[in-house]
Amino acid sequence: MKILILHNEYQQYGGEDTVVKNEVKLLQGAGHSVYVEIISNHQINGIWSKLNAALGLVFSWKSYFAVRKLIKEIRPDVIHVHNFFPLWSPSIFYACKSLKTPVILTLHNYRTLCPTALLMHDGQVTEKSINDGPWWSVFKKVYRGSLLGTFLLALMISVHKYLGTWNKQVSKFIVLTHFAKDKFSTAGFPANKIVVKPNFVDITFDQSQKILDSTFLFVGRLSEEKGINTLKKAVEKNNTFKVTVVGTGPQADELCHSNFNHLGKQSLESVFKQMQEHTVLVMPSIWYEGFPMTLVEAYANGLPVIASRIGALEELVEHQVTGLLFEAGNPESLAQTMQWALDHPQEMYQMGINARKKYEQSYTAQKNLQQLEDIYMDAIQSCHNERSN
Repeated sequence: MKILILHNEYQQYGGEDTVVKNEVKLLQGAGHSVYVEIISNHQINGIWSKLNAALGLVFSWKSYFAVRKLIKEIRPDVIHVHNFFPLWSPSIFYACKSLKTPVILTLHNYRTLCPTALLMHDGQVTEKSINDGPWWSVFKKVYRGSLLGTFLLALMISVHKYLGTWNKQVSKFIVLTHFAKDKFSTAGFPANKIVVKPNFVDITFDQSQKILDSTFLFVGRLSEEKGINTLKKAVEKNNTFKVTVVGTGPQADELCHSNFNHLGKQSLESVFKQMQEHTVLVMPSIWYEGFPMTLVEAYANGLPVIASRIGALEELVEHQVTGLLFEAGNPESLAQTMQWALDHPQEMYQMGINARKKYEQSYTAQKNLQQLEDIYMDAIQSCHNERSN
C-alpha cells in the first residue's frame, strides 16, 4: 500500500510522536510505501505565526490546499492522521474527501470533544463537554489560562460537530481502548467507524533475568493529572516506601523527599533497564489516560503495574493478574496497595510473568501491523463503496 501519514508535533516531544515513529517504521518494514508529512509547533515562534495559527484553528485553507497538493503528487491509497492540532486543522479531512481519498484519524486524546483535551479541570475529571458541549470552558480559561485560546477551541469543536465533519469526512477512527470508544460514541462520533487498536512496543525480554527488589518505579511527566500529589502523600504515610522517579515536569519539587530517587529525564534504554530492575510500576493518574506507552513498555519488560481505578487504566490492568488497582486520588488506598505489593513478592513476580504474556498476546509489533493493515483495507473498501453508489 501507498500510505501518507500526517502529524502535527507539539513543542514538547511526547507519546503521540513515539507512536507515529513506531508505526511508520513498522509499516516500512512490512514493505509498504510510507510518506510522512510532519509539521511542528516550533513553527509558532512569533506574533504573526501565532496569529496565523489562531486564524486557521477552525479551518485552515493553507492546510487544505497543502494536503490536496500532497494527494495529487503522491496518490496514496490511504491517509492516516494522528494529531491535526493546531496547524493542520480539521480542514485536511475535507481535502481528503474532495479527492475521494480514504482517511483515518487516531484519537490520541479528547481534543475533538473538550478544549482541555483531557476531560479534566481543576484537578477533577469532568464530562461536561461530552454532556453539555464545550462552551462552559471558555470563561474558565481551561486552555493554558487563555480566554481567546479556549474560545477558539470551543468554536472548533462546535463548528465541526454542527457540520458533521467527524461523521461525513473521516473514513475510520482509531481509539486506543474500549473506554475511549464508549466516550466518543456517547459524544456523537459514529460507533460503526470507531476501531480499537492499542499502542505497541517491540521489546525482547527474558523473565528469568528479572531482578526482585523492594523499590517502586514511576515513569512519566511530573504533573497534576499524573497523580503526583497522591503518590507523594502515599509515600509520606510509610517511610519504608522507596520510589525511583523517571521524568520531569512542573511538580518535580513535590518529590524532594529522601524516599524518592529522582533520576530526571532518561533515555528509553535506561527506562527499560529501570523497569527490569524494579518490582512494580506505579501509575497514580487522576485523569482519563489514553493508552500510556509506559504501561505497555512495563508489560513488555515483565513489570506489573499498580494503577488508579479510573478510565482506561481499569481496562488495561487486570487486578491481581497483571497488576493491582486502587481508588484514584486516594493516598490511603495507594499506600495500602503498595504495602500489599511489598508483602507479597512472589505474587508480584507472577503478575510480572502475566504482564509479559499479556504483551505477547496483544501489544506486539506483529499484532499491531495486522490490525493497522486491516483498518486501512476497510477504509479503502468503504471509500470504494461510496464512490460506486
